[in-house]
Amino acid sequence: QVQLVESGGGLVQPGGSLRLSCAASGSIFSINVMGWYRQAPGKERELVATITSSKSPNHADSVKGRFTISRDNARNTVYLQMNSLKPEDTAVYYCNLYNYRDKYWGKGTLVTVSS
Repeated sequence: QVQLVESGGGLVQPGGSLRLSCAASGSIFSINVMGWYRQAPGKERELVATITSSKSPNHADSVKGRFTISRDNARNTVYLQMNSLKPEDTAVYYCNLYNYRDKYWGKGTLVTVSS
């Protein structure tokens, strides 16, 4: 089993920044993909960004140029640096780990962008 714990959410004004972190523990295989998804009220969960264990990133078009995903393999931690935040970025952000066999999810952290 794999456990994922997110942190770093909160309330921020439009144009502001936040950094999310997700620490993974348990039976983690060295080859995996970690990522961030988000779910806004009344909407389906959507991909924000993913990054492979070889640190190849992929960002959704809606966040390109504003968000950056990164990871520290030694710490089994993935980060999401969010800049130029917009009200439409308001959502619960979920960490995900895929080891090419199973998918694991964190409990989520709420990001609210509002003045």
